[in-house]
Amino acid sequence: MSKRPIKFTTIVASQNLIEAMEQAIYNMTEELKKPVDPELNGSARKAELAALKETALACKELIIERQRLEQLVADLKNTDIIAEHSDFAGGFAERYRK
Repeated sequence: MSKRPIKFTTIVASQNLIEAMEQAIYNMTEELKKPVDPELNGSARKAELAALKETALACKELIIERQRLEQLVADLKNTDIIAEHSDFAGGFAERYRK
C-alpha cells in the first residue's frame, strides 16, 4: 500500500490561511459587538473592557497580516515563484515588538 505524496503549494496554503483568518476576524468582530454586562463593577468590568481591547488589537493585527498574505498570493500568481530579492527578514513580530 503506497501513499500518494501530498502536493503542497504556497498559494493553496496561503489561500486556506486567508479563509481561516477571515473567519477568525468575523468571530472577533461579532464578539466585540456584544455589550458589556451592566451588572459588572470594579475589577470585573475593567477586566472585561481590557479583554475587549485586546480582542480589537488582535483583530487589527489579523487584518494587516491578511492583507500582506493576500499581496503575497497575488505576487506568487503573477511570478509563480518568490523573488530572490524579497526580504522576509524581520517579520511582523519583530517590527512591532515592544
